[in-house]
Amino acid sequence: MNKIGIFFGTNSGTTRLMAKKMAKLLGDVAAKPLNINRTTAEELLQYDALILGTATYGIDQLPGKSTDIQDGSWEDFMPQLAGKDLSGKVIALYGLGDQEKYPDRFAHSLIHLYRWGVAGGADVVGQWSTEGYAFKQSPAVVDGQFVGLVLDQQSQSLLTEARLSAWIEAIKPALLAKLVG
Repeated sequence: MNKIGIFFGTNSGTTRLMAKKMAKLLGDVAAKPLNINRTTAEELLQYDALILGTATYGIDQLPGKSTDIQDGSWEDFMPQLAGKDLSGKVIALYGLGDQEKYPDRFAHSLIHLYRWGVAGGADVVGQWSTEGYAFKQSPAVVDGQFVGLVLDQQSQSLLTEARLSAWIEAIKPALLAKLVG
């Protein structure tokens, strides 16, 4: 598909709101963001450039029915993606978390999307500095950086717009290269 696919998992709607803001920043090259519980693996995999987003629920969990998201989310969707070849795809990740309430597992769910992308052979782009955040531990930190953009709408919402803009500008060249390549 000759657009950037944006897929998210959400319960409260915040991850969806961030996806819509990203699509607006990207303009016509972005497809309409889709909730992961309203799509198929085939639809997601038709895109060579992807932005995937998740909220964080629990320790070592993806959000889904086991975390009381009635309609399901990433936890319920990921089995459809098991073993899929992601070679040639570029994936950028974003996650939401609350560093004050959950400093020991900040943005925890993001690591699961990262591991899936890497294991499938995708080029995962968009690593993000941990500078400016106040948390104790996050499995979403690899080699000193978050594996994607991390947003904290609870305690740092005033930084969200600037972070979104900077991150989109940073990942846009890699994503666009897949559309013309």
